[in-house]
Amino acid sequence: MRIKLILCPVDFSEFSIRAYRHALSLAEHYRAKLLVLHVVELWRYPYADYAATAGDYANFRQALHQGGMEQLQKFVTNYHHDGIQPELAIHEGRARDTILSFAKAQKVDLIVMGTHGRRGFDRLMLGSATDRVMREAHCPVLAVCQPSRNSVAAGEKGLYAHHLSRILVCTDFSENSERALDYAISVTEEYDAELTLMHVVEEVPRRDTTEEAVAASTKQLERLIPTEKRKTLKIRTVVRIGKPYQRIVEFAEQAQIDVVTMGVRGAGALDRAVFGSTTYRVIQLGPCPVLTVHV
Repeated sequence: MRIKLILCPVDFSEFSIRAYRHALSLAEHYRAKLLVLHVVELWRYPYADYAATAGDYANFRQALHQGGMEQLQKFVTNYHHDGIQPELAIHEGRARDTILSFAKAQKVDLIVMGTHGRRGFDRLMLGSATDRVMREAHCPVLAVCQPSRNSVAAGEKGLYAHHLSRILVCTDFSENSERALDYAISVTEEYDAELTLMHVVEEVPRRDTTEEAVAASTKQLERLIPTEKRKTLKIRTVVRIGKPYQRIVEFAEQAQIDVVTMGVRGAGALDRAVFGSTTYRVIQLGPCPVLTVHV
């Protein structure tokens, strides 16, 4: 995984702060350029359409853009990094559409976004922006909800050091999972970390015992590990029985995982069900950021 350009959309919330800190540390580690985007959503101000004159409306738009840029400059200054000079951008539109189009136009390699945690309105917030970005972006998306244990710590001069020691990649043996594994291996090599391949057996076939199901899945996991990587990387496999998101969150907490990598399917109706029941809940309930990858 080559990361030369990182995009971090911000809405100035505490979740944006967490995401921005991750983006800073990743930009430093990969020596990448960082783009920081704020989206002005005029649709949130329906009364503006009733402005007395076209001039009033134009002034209103200009004020929103100018205020957004000033707030963005202040945001970056408050969480500055001596080695990183981010490029700032203000665009107008719906957040999800604007982020996707901007990321594609700029050919970014990674999007880092904050999500709104466990709160009741989070499903609406995640579904309206982060959800779609993760399912439709041309590049991987790092969703930051809960701050991972000791993975980001302020160092000297306010720099942020992003330490990735334990990486978890979850697989259902699909094509999406294979691509997620490729990215997980790349990050593991980059940080000299430990990689865990995990599969959750939701239902044990009637013809098999639990031990037989676990053994069969373990063999499948072993076959996924490239031969040349067995000698150079610290890799282990784990098989659990139960509800996928529950077992993944449980293991991530127990093993003190720094980042979970998961594959996601496109933007179809089936994907919404799969995404909502597994990846979404891991992002919402898990103890660390989640790197989502889709084909």
